[in-house]
Formats: sequence, structure tokens, C-alpha cells
Amino acid sequence: MKVISVSAAPAPADQVSDWLAEQQPAMLALLEEVVNIDSGSYDKAGVDAVGERFKRFFAEHGIETTTIPDETYGEAIKAHVAGSGGANKPILLMGHRDTVFPRGEVARRPFRIENGRAYGPGVCDMKAGLVINAFVLAAYHKFGGAPAPLLGLITSDEEIGSPACRPIIEETAREARAVFNSEPGRPSGNIVTGRKGGVFMQMNIHGKAAHSGGNFAQGASAIGALAHKIIALHAITDIEAGITVNVGLIRGGQSVNTVAPLAECEIDLRYITPDQREAAMARIAEIVAAEDVAGTRAELMIKGEFHPLVQDDGSKELFGVYQKAMAENGVTVEGEFAGGCADSGFTASVGCPTLCATGPVGGKAHSPEEYMEVETMVPRAQGIARAIAGLGARG
Repeated sequence: MKVISVSAAPAPADQVSDWLAEQQPAMLALLEEVVNIDSGSYDKAGVDAVGERFKRFFAEHGIETTTIPDETYGEAIKAHVAGSGGANKPILLMGHRDTVFPRGEVARRPFRIENGRAYGPGVCDMKAGLVINAFVLAAYHKFGGAPAPLLGLITSDEEIGSPACRPIIEETAREARAVFNSEPGRPSGNIVTGRKGGVFMQMNIHGKAAHSGGNFAQGASAIGALAHKIIALHAITDIEAGITVNVGLIRGGQSVNTVAPLAECEIDLRYITPDQREAAMARIAEIVAAEDVAGTRAELMIKGEFHPLVQDDGSKELFGVYQKAMAENGVTVEGEFAGGCADSGFTASVGCPTLCATGPVGGKAHSPEEYMEVETMVPRAQGIARAIAGLGARG
């Protein structure tokens, strides 16, 4: 899918960029507020509290929002900025506000800035990206709109595979012209133009309990069967091809002196192409079906999934626009491939030109050392803003 260009005049890119250049203190103030709210994916109250703060920001800047409620997970939020040109398909600025951290993490290590880096739960993954998206939307609203309508989408459950927000993301992307997903920029300063897909599964194995001393032979060990299956699952891994299978969690058994009647594991499959996914899933199905220990049986459940981010012609064109926009700020940016998954795979898979990791530069996500490079906030916001203007200048 090609990026569709329009010729209508947008708000002057320099005017938007100059305003953003003055906003670092305000960006950091908002970032501190949202980082200092626990918002693990399953903490609906916390995730929605972060959402309320962004809705308040948009209201303060005169930007209309729409809320899509969910009973289990945090609500999804859309922010709308009208376009000044003739293009009706919106440019989508996207990001998630949930984190991987439990309630109480903020009390242990609240937001702080030290030696040019900001720290705190979710500071780069990806609350800083949401902050710059919000300021880009505010800038274009302030100066009369972009060459196409702008749409900010703030989701709530990316860290667990977007079970509630995936349909919203895909529906929104089908109607969009281009997507900037502001996951953290790479430590190198680059953005991400390709990502692996991922399938997250749980396998349950049922055996038969028996006393491990008195009548061992009458039992069927689910743990024994699981051990065989783990070895077979890990053998699917092909590092050179970009395929990995990791059994990251195992549970099972009843007591040390009982043949285990139940065992379970959680499986992480990563791949690059859809064909690799199909081949790996077929092999996993064979492993699940095999009766490695007589009297045991297994079942598999898919708990979540991300599509790969594949750079098609439209995304390559979009990257060229973004690369030129960053160069106007004196910043050289290249594209990188990442093994991690993101919601950008969903937008690319429905045919919308997509760039990922357009947020501020950061690293060590999902760890207590997670950081964000403070001085990259404004340039990355300006890069998105100039790329939006660049889409209107093409054609």
C-alpha cells in the first residue's frame, strides 16, 4: 500500500517545530505525572488513571477525545485533531500506557532524572512516546491543523498482547493513511522498520496420580511428559532463520511423593515471516499431540499473539519521509530490525504504512534500569511533526 499524498498547505512545519522546541519542561512535567502512576496491564484502575491524565491534557489544549470502555482492561482513548487540507484519511499517532510492573513499583522507584536520563516504571516503554505524541497533536491543533486529520490512539493492554485493543487498533489502521507508533527509539538512536511476530501459548498436560513408592507403576507423570515436550519445543529454535521457541514458565505436580497428575508450561514463539509461523505452529501441534509418557495427554491454548512488522513499499516510502524530517533537525536516523513485538505489527498487517519506535530514545525496558534520554524528547517530537508535514508536501 502506497502512502497517499495531498497538496493542501498544512500548518507551517517550522512554526510547529519551534513551539515544540520550547516544550521540554512541560513534556517532562507530564511524563513525571504519568510515570508516577502504577499501570500494570491488569491494573485497570491505574491504567485508566493514566488515561484520565492524558484526557485532561487534551482538554486543556482544546482537543476532542473519544473513550472506548472495557470492563476488564483499561479503556482505549482517541484524540482528534482536524486537518487543514483535503485528505480525509487520518495520520495515526499510537502508543500504549500499560506497563509490565506490579502495583507498588512507583513507590519503590519513582520518576527521577539523573545524568541526562529519566528513570521510572514505563518511562521509555512507552509513556515518553505518549507524551511526545500528545504534544505533537497539541502543536498542530494550536496552529490550525495538519495536511490530514490527526488521530492519537492510546491503548491499554499491549504488554499482554492487546487482547482488548487489537480490534480497535486494526479497525483504526484500516482507515488511516500512515502510522507512527512511538515505542522507544533504539539505544542507537534509530527507529524500528521491522519486528518479529510472536505467539504466546499455554500447554496443560494431564497425567494420573499415584503414590511414588507404593504404586508408582499405576501413575502417569505429567511432569515427565512435560520434560520430553520442552526438549522437543526448544529444538524448533533456528537462530539463523530468526525463529525462537522459549518455555519460560513451568508448573506442576502435587507433592514430592506423588506421581504428578498435572503439569503446565507457557511457551513463547518468535518468527519473522508468516510462513515460519505456520511451520512452527504445525510442529508445536505435533509435539502437543505426542504421548511421550503412556497415559498422559496434552492440550494447547493460544493466550495472545502479535503479527510481525513487515516493511512493505508504503512503509519504506513513509520511512523516507521520516528520515528526511529528522535530517532537517540535524539528526541522522536509520531503520533497525527488532526481535520484540509491538502493536505496529497489527497496523502493518492490515496494509497501513507503519513506522515503529518513533518515541524518545531509551533502553533496558522491563527492568529496574529502564531509562529515557531526556534530550531526545523534543527532536523526536519534531521529527514526527515534520514527517506529518512532509506527507502533505509529497505528490
